Amino acid sequence: MEAIKKHFFSDMGVMLGRSMRHIFRSMDTIITVTIMPIAFMLLFVYVFGGAIQTGTDNYVNYLLPGILLIAIASGISYTAYRLFIDVQRGIFERFHSMPISRSTLLWGHVLTSLVSNAISVVVIIFVALLMGFRSSSGILSWLAVAGILALFTLALTWVAAIAGLSAKSVDGASAFSYPIIFLPFISSAFVPTESMPRVVRAFAENQPVTAIVEAIRALLSGQPVGNDIWVALAWCVGILLVAYFFAMRVYKKRV
Repeated sequence: MEAIKKHFFSDMGVMLGRSMRHIFRSMDTIITVTIMPIAFMLLFVYVFGGAIQTGTDNYVNYLLPGILLIAIASGISYTAYRLFIDVQRGIFERFHSMPISRSTLLWGHVLTSLVSNAISVVVIIFVALLMGFRSSSGILSWLAVAGILALFTLALTWVAAIAGLSAKSVDGASAFSYPIIFLPFISSAFVPTESMPRVVRAFAENQPVTAIVEAIRALLSGQPVGNDIWVALAWCVGILLVAYFFAMRVYKKRV
């Protein structure tokens, strides 16, 4: 059993290294993922910020959690794209002809998504600091934020794996992320839900992004988190487990 585990983790390390080399050889992936959220942040802070009433003097602090989720949602589309390309080129079949753990090919893409999105998040937080973002939270709160973002990334990455493995075209592999990217716009990420029409407000208050945004916002501002963090974790873990189950089924059937 110990030998199998060792073999699995060593194989996964090799696959992670392969996927990361693709990322670093084409840095436009990370640049593209960070530019759009940063552009949204600049637009909303310096153009719309004065007209949006959020009950806080620092709109960057209010806006940042939603921007981070948009960045992650944008980043996972590249995971679906890379998986689709590997399937179309027969890369999986070639690796399966070798004595390696089969699931490590998929895990290599998933962990690469986690690392590359973490880089994007760090860059966006740095830009937010230049724009006036400030946080009085301690190390534990920041670790909690990192944990929530990591769970959110993993959950969406497994959703991306389903799309990448089952899509019939490159456009289909990456287009699934568009609705996810726009979910933060129908949440409390940019404006309080109290200002929305009744039907829109009902949707906004009961979708996963709002709970995640509210939990991260409370943690970064040093405010009591309440039930939001448990709702956020429940959404992330629930999506992660369901997406993982279906992704592995599609993987076994397709490859």
